[in-house]
Amino acid sequence: MVCIGAPSVLSVRPRNSRDTDDRSKHMRIGILGTGAMATALGAAWVRAGHDVRVGGRDTEAASRTAQLTGASEHGSLTEAAAHGDVVLIAVTADAAAQLAREMAPLLAGRTVIDCTVPMTPGEDGPILTTGGTTSIARLIADAAPGAHVVKAFGVCHESIWTLDRPAFEGAPLAVPFCTDQPAAATRMAEIITSMGCTPLPCGGLDRAALLEATAVFAIGVWWSGAEARFAFPAPALAPGAVDD
Repeated sequence: MVCIGAPSVLSVRPRNSRDTDDRSKHMRIGILGTGAMATALGAAWVRAGHDVRVGGRDTEAASRTAQLTGASEHGSLTEAAAHGDVVLIAVTADAAAQLAREMAPLLAGRTVIDCTVPMTPGEDGPILTTGGTTSIARLIADAAPGAHVVKAFGVCHESIWTLDRPAFEGAPLAVPFCTDQPAAATRMAEIITSMGCTPLPCGGLDRAALLEATAVFAIGVWWSGAEARFAFPAPALAPGAVDD
């Protein structure tokens, strides 16, 4: 789902309580997809002042998603991909690489965010469909070799992105991401900061599979009725803790 907007619109936009120095970092973002994650992230980016265009194979679905997000434009997948300095792939994990292959010429040189979680129900909870040997982000990068692929936003449920500047226990939400591209890392840090969150760089795309596995683990814990965050206390909280 991508939004197309003219730079002149940003130049005359009145300042309000949400306007900060980050206004100079506002970007055009194209969103490929019309589902829950596309809607939640698209709305978060519109709130942050970015120029969002939503694209889908079904243009009526793209129109509905654009209305829900507040995006200024909607249209086809091709139009959304062409619009964005940044492009979000928000389709099912099993369709992401094929979509990237179709869009490869348009994605070249752009920051491409993969928010998918490759999982399927298992006997003991959700399991990775990749087997942990690769990641969807890597498959996207292979399918569109000119794209600057980033793995991000998949660890949290889409409902978290409906919150305005999400913070928990007094601290802004940290958003982990993986990418091999320094320029893409800079853009991601700017986008995450604009949402009121804290960027958490986690290395290159070779570590994207760890983020996907973490998401599947957390989803399984939540589905069981437990709380995943209680499994990850900081070592420094232990009495007598020392740095290793």
